[in-house]
Amino acid sequence: MDFRTESVVDLAAQVRSGTRSAAELVDHALGAIASHNPTINAFVAVNEARARAAADEVDAKVAAGQDPGPLAGIPIGVKDLEDAAGYVTTHGAAAYAGNPPATEDSPLVARLVAAGCVVVGKTNTPELGWKPDTENPLFGATLNPWNLDHTAGGSSGGSAAAIATGMVPLATGSDGGGSLRIPSSCCGLSGMKTSLGRVPSGGAQPPDWQNLSTKGPMARRLSDLVAALDVVVGPDPTDLRSLPRPEASWPAALDAARPPSKVAWSPTLGYAEIDDEVLALCRRAVDVLADLGTEVIEVDTVFDEDPVDSWLTLSGAFNLRTHHALLGTEHWAQVDPVLRMVIEGAAATGPLDVVRAEDACHTLNLRLVDLFHDVRLLVTPTMAAPPPPRSLGGAGMINGTQEYNWVKMTYPFNMTRSPAATVCVGLSSAGVPVGLQLIGPQHADLVVLRSAAALEAALGFDAVAPFPAG
Repeated sequence: MDFRTESVVDLAAQVRSGTRSAAELVDHALGAIASHNPTINAFVAVNEARARAAADEVDAKVAAGQDPGPLAGIPIGVKDLEDAAGYVTTHGAAAYAGNPPATEDSPLVARLVAAGCVVVGKTNTPELGWKPDTENPLFGATLNPWNLDHTAGGSSGGSAAAIATGMVPLATGSDGGGSLRIPSSCCGLSGMKTSLGRVPSGGAQPPDWQNLSTKGPMARRLSDLVAALDVVVGPDPTDLRSLPRPEASWPAALDAARPPSKVAWSPTLGYAEIDDEVLALCRRAVDVLADLGTEVIEVDTVFDEDPVDSWLTLSGAFNLRTHHALLGTEHWAQVDPVLRMVIEGAAATGPLDVVRAEDACHTLNLRLVDLFHDVRLLVTPTMAAPPPPRSLGGAGMINGTQEYNWVKMTYPFNMTRSPAATVCVGLSSAGVPVGLQLIGPQHADLVVLRSAAALEAALGFDAVAPFPAG
């Protein structure tokens, strides 16, 4: 069994029919974690007894003639920013490592479990999920299975690396500035940030990063991702932002996969320098779209300037909300020093600054509204640089120059709440994946999925990471 080459839908169907057991799938996941995690460091907590007991419950339902759900027996990892019952949610921060375990699942995890998934553990994330490199003082760095000297991306890097190495076929993530798309791109996965509110973030506590962050499943390919999305999308009364479920079927979107009729191809969005190697791979993929019949219009400028300052104002305020109780305590010194600086800066930010940052979101969206009058999708590189070497300490390398903001193509679309997907378009000279990003109008998730699936099929990139060897 290899989770990297077998379909989640097929595996779950085998469990539901009794030809393969949930226990077998979970045992395989636990064995893969034991073998590969000491090197990759994707999982930060595993509870074998709890996972095996949950798998036995799925198998008992099958034996009793009951339906255990469409994702029966599928082992999943849960990003350590959200709750899974029985596990401590550390947020990648030493200050929270001693907290009591969660007593219930987050809405996203609860829906996956109700569909038959089995939680096997928590996956690594940078502290508070605030940066695109999955490393923290509590658990250390997650490595990229395509090249162990490079980052797996972040902040859902533990989940992405776990999937790319075949430890689990599904995992959860969240995206407040690119944190589903960046690690998916870094680890060679097809990933998607759905429209804000499509996957609920409700529950007893207010959602982190409120109007920026979207939770969602992660998988290696879109067929698996859509199978998971199909069971987690839909409204939740505890989430003020949640959207009604679309009438159309999510799996049917793949059956109707087709290239978009017309796209805007913007290599830089108007403000970003892109590494030449990334640009070449992305241009080749855009040419494939054109060969499929898509009319490609190159657009030099989508946004007049990089909106990073407004994004930092909002994300800094959200992180201040999470960490404010630590200010002035003995635990403050345990916080990542750059994150401390960001939070201290947010503490000096006034309410008018935050409102103006929200106004900037409105202005960015107006630009997209104008653009989408003429085209179906916007297409850009997912990142400005290939996944960087870890030796750069979080910086990227763009055309030979170190650049800390190597992810400047993703966060504008958190600000606009847009659906956005990434598809792997090939490998850099260092052997690490590069992604192309597809962005749609508000709530046009199924349009993005159909187009991304058509491109994924046309590109045919189906290689698996060289780690584990063999």
